[in-house]
Amino acid sequence: MKSILINVTGQDNPGITAELMGILGKGQARMLDVQQTVVGRVLGLSIQVCLDEQTQPLLKDLLFKAHELGVHLDFQTLNESEPPAAESRKRYALTLLASELKPSALHQVTSVLAKQGWNIDTITSLGDRPVSCLELILSAPPESFSAVEAELVALSGRLGVDIALQEEGLLRRSKRLVVLDMDSTLIQQEIIDELADLHGVKDRVAEITHRAMNGELDFEQSLRARVSLLKGAPDTVFRDVRERIELTEGAARFCKVLKRLGYRLAVISGGFVRVVEPIARELGLDYHFANRLEVVDGKLTGGLVGPIVGPQRKADLVESLAQQEGIEMSQVIAIGDGANDLPMLALAGLGIAFNAKPAVQKEASTAINQRSLLSVLHLLGIRGQELLDLEEQLPSLV
Repeated sequence: MKSILINVTGQDNPGITAELMGILGKGQARMLDVQQTVVGRVLGLSIQVCLDEQTQPLLKDLLFKAHELGVHLDFQTLNESEPPAAESRKRYALTLLASELKPSALHQVTSVLAKQGWNIDTITSLGDRPVSCLELILSAPPESFSAVEAELVALSGRLGVDIALQEEGLLRRSKRLVVLDMDSTLIQQEIIDELADLHGVKDRVAEITHRAMNGELDFEQSLRARVSLLKGAPDTVFRDVRERIELTEGAARFCKVLKRLGYRLAVISGGFVRVVEPIARELGLDYHFANRLEVVDGKLTGGLVGPIVGPQRKADLVESLAQQEGIEMSQVIAIGDGANDLPMLALAGLGIAFNAKPAVQKEASTAINQRSLLSVLHLLGIRGQELLDLEEQLPSLV
């Protein structure tokens, strides 16, 4: 028995694969593997078969049929003495995102992979033309993962290309719960900044925020200090803030697509329920959590009611939601931009720093710096065309 690799290339037309498979089927050839792609109307078909002396004449029949079909067919005998791929090798999915991916960027990425002995099994374009998103399925020795990941993170910054590396397998494709931060993630603004602006204390709030970023105050101290400055504001301020809020590009479509695909969605925000709740309702989210501002006689008291939704509380809520939904943490996606999101990003199966500050991107396992939340869908292996096809079924997407 010989292992033969048959390669077919040429202008794609309906029926080519059927005709060739018909010949192999009649000859009772044993098929070991098959891959087919079409790029720009050009077909690439590879078939690995096992042939013995009785079935080898099939190759002549295949050559004649290929000529008749107007495609090129060649074949080679594979060296059976070559050792099989080591069982210890693992598979990874590498996603590259940019407004336009250049060949030079792909050269540098693949050079890193080659240096570490990583093999590229497939490359698939997930985005639009010109190429904006590629998914590479890789096989590699797992002991080199950390070294490759570190090199790719450094390369991402130099190239201005988002690079996400995940383990490939069923767990990557079985995510069920998506948890988002609100401020500067699901929406473009920071809720407390808008409240402060309407109440005339924006500069004072900004000063406290600056002190917190310098490490002078922790999250809860900073939040309570800023909220105290809102004392006396009428509760109509929530409605006024909502009118200012702009969703992040692609946010509404992102949520509706994921809901259509059966995902559960949650927002966990360090902002405030009176603003978060109506947005969550508009987007059809399943859960929302945020801080509660105390209101007495129609005015803010400058105080908070109930537990503070800070860094650890966010992580605890993510874990609680996963338990409530009956899923593993590996099936959770968490998306945020701030340092207070890091605990939940670390806990989730896929934690994404979305247009985050450099310090947050450095700590997160995955960082995306694209304008649209729709770019996150590519990390799930969703193609741009698949998104368009789904949108045709959901005409209300905005």
